[in-house]
Amino acid sequence: MEADISIIGLFLQASILVKFVMLTLLGLSVMSWAVIIQRSRLLSAAKKNVLKFEDKFWSGVDLNKLYKELSVRQDSNSGLETLFHAGFKEYARLSKLNSKVPDAVMDGSYRAMRVSLSREMEKLETHLPLLATIGSTSPYIGLFGTVWGIMNSFIAIGAVENATLAMVAPGIAEALIATAMGLFAAIPAVIGYNRFTTLVDSVEMSYANFMEEFSSILHRQAYSDKDES
Repeated sequence: MEADISIIGLFLQASILVKFVMLTLLGLSVMSWAVIIQRSRLLSAAKKNVLKFEDKFWSGVDLNKLYKELSVRQDSNSGLETLFHAGFKEYARLSKLNSKVPDAVMDGSYRAMRVSLSREMEKLETHLPLLATIGSTSPYIGLFGTVWGIMNSFIAIGAVENATLAMVAPGIAEALIATAMGLFAAIPAVIGYNRFTTLVDSVEMSYANFMEEFSSILHRQAYSDKDES
């Protein structure tokens, strides 16, 4: 009896457990590619948002005008827009209450930006742990399917007196497919995780630098308002 050695044929001939392992790895692979595509678009948009807002911010635009513009479309703000809006809103509010205590104004404004930064970073880092998990566990899941399949092949060899390569090759082949599928799921996930982690760190650095620069501007403004009063 000839065995079907195509991938589909080997899958159909595999044991229930090996089939389950293969289907699990296929699901993990699809899941990781969905995350990779979604994170790639999000982080690319975040990078563009940083460059676009920084160009506008440092173009000499009036900060009050910029704040009013962002307040109109507050729900659609993201990235540096959110940080600026949160910091300037708190600065304006506290300036009315503590105009003679610039340190209190600055502390409140900086805390507001820190909260916004944490929320923005949480958005950027969403699903990255899933990629790390898929990348680290998929090879072991595939290896488990391989070990189980090879074990069944050796059991089959022991059950006959004259075993031939043609008899055991399909079982070993189906087992090795599980390892290949594990690597197929893991490699893109690991590459994606490493790349996205680097991009997130880069965006976070841009956010942190803007916070420091914007805080310096507000600091000068706060003490200028105090001297005038």
